[in-house]
Amino acid sequence: MSKEISIVKIISGSIVGVALVIAGFSSMTNVKVGCTGVSVKMGKVQEQTYTEGFHFKTPFIESVVDIDNKVQVKEVEAASISKDLQSIQSTIAINYHLDPSHSAQMYKNIGRTYEDTILQPAVQEAVKNVMARYNAEGLVTNRSVVSTEIADEITKKIGEYGVIIDKFNIINFEFPSTFKQAIEAKQVAE
Repeated sequence: MSKEISIVKIISGSIVGVALVIAGFSSMTNVKVGCTGVSVKMGKVQEQTYTEGFHFKTPFIESVVDIDNKVQVKEVEAASISKDLQSIQSTIAINYHLDPSHSAQMYKNIGRTYEDTILQPAVQEAVKNVMARYNAEGLVTNRSVVSTEIADEITKKIGEYGVIIDKFNIINFEFPSTFKQAIEAKQVAE
């Protein structure tokens, strides 16, 4: 009888030990470098966030989602029309990052795919708005001004979400072949 009791004690002690180890590991989290850890308790996003590194959390009830705050690059193709009704195909490159203080709200309201949900549509709209203010020749001769205006407009649209534009570049303007031929003909005539 005492052998059976000691076997039961060993088994129950082992079960308790394993449960404590599992609870111990479940109470720890590690937020990756360049990320903010967003706390989710029982399916509800909390305002509390964790900085990068090792942290303790509530076991089994709380999970931590890493939200990337590093600078990222996005290239966007944008079609637009100039003031003189020339169609323009532009390639835009944007370096951006998410302000860590907005990580919880971004995850709660939009999710991790904010690039496609917020950034890309803002770029498309800003490019169309600014390009429509200039004729085709003005777009080429005032490229830096156009670039600044587009970046400012994008910043206004996405700033409230905590997305920060670090660098903005117009990589390419592509005009229709008929417009290019007209420019060449003008150059030859001059």
